[in-house]
Amino acid sequence: MSVTFEGAKIAKTLCGSKCLTYTRPAWQPKGVRRTNNDNSMNVLITGGTGLIGKGLSAMLLEKGYSVSFLSRGKTDISGTIKTYHWNPEKGELDDTAIRNAHAIINLAGASIADGRWTAKRKNEIYTSRTAGTMLLAHKLKELNHPLKVFVNASAVGFYGDKGGKWLTETDNSGNDFLASVCKDWEAKAQTVSALGIRTVICRIGIVLAREGGALPELEKSMRFGISAYLGDGRQYYSWIHLDDVCRIFIHALENEKMNGAYNAVGNNPVTNKELLRAIQKAKGAHALTVTAPAFALKIILGEMSEAILGSQRCVNEKLGKLGFEFRFTNLQNALSALYA
Repeated sequence: MSVTFEGAKIAKTLCGSKCLTYTRPAWQPKGVRRTNNDNSMNVLITGGTGLIGKGLSAMLLEKGYSVSFLSRGKTDISGTIKTYHWNPEKGELDDTAIRNAHAIINLAGASIADGRWTAKRKNEIYTSRTAGTMLLAHKLKELNHPLKVFVNASAVGFYGDKGGKWLTETDNSGNDFLASVCKDWEAKAQTVSALGIRTVICRIGIVLAREGGALPELEKSMRFGISAYLGDGRQYYSWIHLDDVCRIFIHALENEKMNGAYNAVGNNPVTNKELLRAIQKAKGAHALTVTAPAFALKIILGEMSEAILGSQRCVNEKLGKLGFEFRFTNLQNALSALYA
C-alpha cells in the first residue's frame, strides 16, 4: 500500500511536523530511500485505533511504511489502512493478514480505566491481552511465516508498586493485578521469540497526549480551579510523550539489535505532586491544591486505585545504549509542547 495524501494529513494532524523526519530502516539497503511506489515493509497492528495506535500508524504512513490493522470490525480508517478480521476469544484471525505482514506490533488490550475492576472486568483486561498474543503466536507457527520482528506492548505496571526504587528491565515483576497481567502478557509474547522471531517488549509508562490517556483525566479538576493530588502524591510516575513512545516502536522495527524488554519511558520520572505542578505551569493555570486521600480512592475505585497510587520509578538507559534519542527529554518541555 502506498502513502496517500490522506495518510500524510492524518500524520500531520496527530504528530505535527516534528515527527516527520526520515530514518533508514535496517532492512532497507543503504543509499536507497523509499518512495511512494516502493514495495515497503508492511506493519500489521493490533489495537491500531487506540491512542498509541493512531499516532504510530500516522508516523509509519508518513515514513513510507504500509500499515494494516487487525480488528473485530472491518472499518478502514480514512480509506488508507487495510483492516483484517480477528476475534481472539473465538480464535479467529484472517490468515492473509499474517502472510502479508513483515512486522507485527501488538497493542491490543482493554482499557484499565473504564470502570471498577469487577471480576468480569478484570477478566476482560487480562484475556484481551493474553488471548490475542497467543493467537498471533499460534498463527505464526501454523503458517511458518518468516516475520522480521514482533513488537509487543506492556506497561511499567509490570514492576508493581516499588516506591522510590530505580527500576531497570532486570527488576522482578510485582504481585498485584496489573503486574500479573503484564507478566503473563510478556510471557505469551516470548512464545513468538521461541519461534526464532526477533521479539521486542515495550514497557510503556504514562503516555502524555491531549487526545487521550492520563493527561485529560489529571487536568479535569483544574477546570474548576482545583488541583487534586492522589494519596500522598509521592508515588512516582514514569511518563513519556506520545511522539516518543511511537518513535520507540518504530526504532524497534528498524534496529535489529533491539531484542527483549525495554522501559518505554522518558527521562526523570516525577511524583504525582510534581506532575500536577508541571501541568499547571504548562497550562498557565492557577489552582487550589487539595488531597484525594488514598483511603477514599480505594473506597471509590476499589482495586483499580492500584493503578494511580502505585509507584514505578523507571530508567531508560537500555534504550539510550541502542542509539534511541528522545525528542522530549524533560517533563516541562513535553507538556509545553502539548499545550502550545
